[in-house]
Amino acid sequence: MVLHQPHGGSRFPLCLTASISLLLFSSFVTAQEKEPVEVISVRTDLVAMPITVTDSRGRRISDLKQQDFVLNDDGRKARIDYFASGAERIALAFVLDSSGSLREQTARQRDAALGLFSRFGPASSVAVIRFGQKAKLLAPFNSEPESARAAFGVSVSDQRTAIFDAALFAIEAYAARGENSPERRIAILISDGLDTASSANARQVIAAANKMNVSFYVIQLPLFTPSGGHLAARPAAKGFRDLAEKTGGRYFVAGTAASALDPNAKVDLTPVFAAIEEDLRSQYVVGFYPGAASRDGKPHRAAIAASNPRLKVHQLRTSYSLRPGP
Repeated sequence: MVLHQPHGGSRFPLCLTASISLLLFSSFVTAQEKEPVEVISVRTDLVAMPITVTDSRGRRISDLKQQDFVLNDDGRKARIDYFASGAERIALAFVLDSSGSLREQTARQRDAALGLFSRFGPASSVAVIRFGQKAKLLAPFNSEPESARAAFGVSVSDQRTAIFDAALFAIEAYAARGENSPERRIAILISDGLDTASSANARQVIAAANKMNVSFYVIQLPLFTPSGGHLAARPAAKGFRDLAEKTGGRYFVAGTAASALDPNAKVDLTPVFAAIEEDLRSQYVVGFYPGAASRDGKPHRAAIAASNPRLKVHQLRTSYSLRPGP
């Protein structure tokens, strides 16, 4: 996907206006106090499987319910113990390249990025990682966006860039939250795609991401260089696009040669964030509690199908393992 880029005095007395404002505010507070807050409790042995559903034409299907799915654990029918849409409970990590002009570009996207987070469910959390040659967790996962807002303005200056190492660092940030958490784990990686210092490679990162249920949404802000009398985008590192396509995410390119020639041009990622939100709203998380026999540390297979045979379920992961325990 390529993206281009009241006046007038009051007729009411001041005291009456203030009284009306106070009344409206009180009504708002009362409504807020009465609004129920749903608390979801899950055991640590819950196995969560992120999925998408498509029809015969490959179009995403949204608004499905728990009863629309059938779960099999090692070939035996199992009960679905947890079900949520993909945008209800998000653990969102922004992984921001701080090399060159990207420091300013990513900082400008703060409001649009946090606007995306604000539209997720109340059980969601957000973190911010910036990287050059080394990655730094500037804002740990938190349900309040204040620390994330400040982290967007912090730069990490390095001469070299290690994209795959930073992606692996992001995955490790989820480790303390458990391997089988019911949250939908999304890492939005914004970079020019030029990796010059990583020790890890794409294959290692993809394997780690799939184990931890992390999907990368990769946004490339390409660099352009003269080639054959015109500007051409510098190719991204091998496997950069695979981070998205092989972890259940999506890949976007933002910016053109024309914008690269204009020093005042600003890339707006708002349409990209809107596309990510739409994508997540057509996803689901299905969870279940395996029996005691599955607590052997060995891999077990879980298969999810739609009750409607005309729909196809795509699983981000198809196996799980649980450590032996009581």
